[in-house]
This record gives sequence, C-alpha cells and structure tokens, in this order.
Amino acid sequence: MRERIAQAAARLIAEDGVQDYALAKRKAARLVGAPDTHSLPSNAEVEQALRLHHELYQRDEHPLRLRRLREQAVAMMRVLERFNPYLAGSVLSGTAARHSDINLQLFTDSVKDVELFLLNRQMPYKVGERRVRFGETLRVVPVFTLFGERAAMDIAVFSTDDLRVAPKGPIDGKPLERARLAQVEALLADAKNSTS
Repeated sequence: MRERIAQAAARLIAEDGVQDYALAKRKAARLVGAPDTHSLPSNAEVEQALRLHHELYQRDEHPLRLRRLREQAVAMMRVLERFNPYLAGSVLSGTAARHSDINLQLFTDSVKDVELFLLNRQMPYKVGERRVRFGETLRVVPVFTLFGERAAMDIAVFSTDDLRVAPKGPIDGKPLERARLAQVEALLADAKNSTS
C-alpha cells in the first residue's frame, strides 16, 4: 500500500502540480482507497517514485524541462551574483516537475538591499515568508517570488552567517543540498555533453 500511495503521490506532483509532499500523500491515499492510513510513505519514498515516474513517463520531456529550468536559474543567479546566490530544491536535485518552482537562496545581511535591487530593476515580485529548520530551531526567512516565463522563482533571503550550516531539507531532514552558480553551470555543461 505504501508503494501504491508513493506512486500516486508522485503522479500528482509530476502531472497535477501538487508541490507539497504531505498534501500529495494524503490525496494519493484517498485516491487508492486508503484515506485513513497511518502508514503513509516517507518523503524520500515519494521522491524515489517521482524519479521513476519521470524516467518511465517523461523520458524525453523531463531532461529538456530540467535544462530549461536550470538555465533560467543560472540567468537569475548571474543577475543576483552580489547576494551570493545558491540553487536548492527540485531543480537542483533533478526531480522538478511540470509545475515546479525554482528555489534560490541568497546570503546577505540586508534584506532591504535585495528588495531595492529588485525594485530598481523593475522586477515585479511578491513578498512572503518560509519556515526553515536549522537543527532544532525553526526560523522564518523572507521570500521574494518572481514570476518567469517557464516557472516561478522563490528567492529566500538568509543572513551571511547561515552559509555555515545548511537548513534541514523537507524530503529527508538532512542538510539541504545547495549549489553555487559555477556548480549549476557545470551541471548544465555535463547534461549538454551527455546528449551530444
């Protein structure tokens, strides 16, 4: 049953744009006829099912989508270079679905400088917040959401001290994987070389 729920949750994420793993698992449980189950799959199991779904049902589409999202991320990371940008989330891990956001992290001691930067470049944005877990501490960080042609871009702003310790990832609770601009450019170059 856990495997069936994980597969259904992966399909909801990949095809229907559900981005919250907990919500996807609850909906998937109802879809497979187990709405009151207490044995939902872990986020890691859903992520594995999502990778399999991409491989089986989106073999041609997924690599192209991933490349385009990474190109969009690189372009914005270059624009935001003075704020020490990192890429995180599904675009970095390779599990980005049709409706996935691009998640960038900036490291600066002035959120106001980021906001002024966006305003001065006439880049429309929406302001929000995200709860992030650092060890046992839950913190709220500001997030600027920009809406691009291919995907929305969530830009979380951290202090420069936060570079030392990565927040816990939502999938497995381990330190969140993140990559600098040069690392994302290398991912793009590797993907291009493997298709050539």
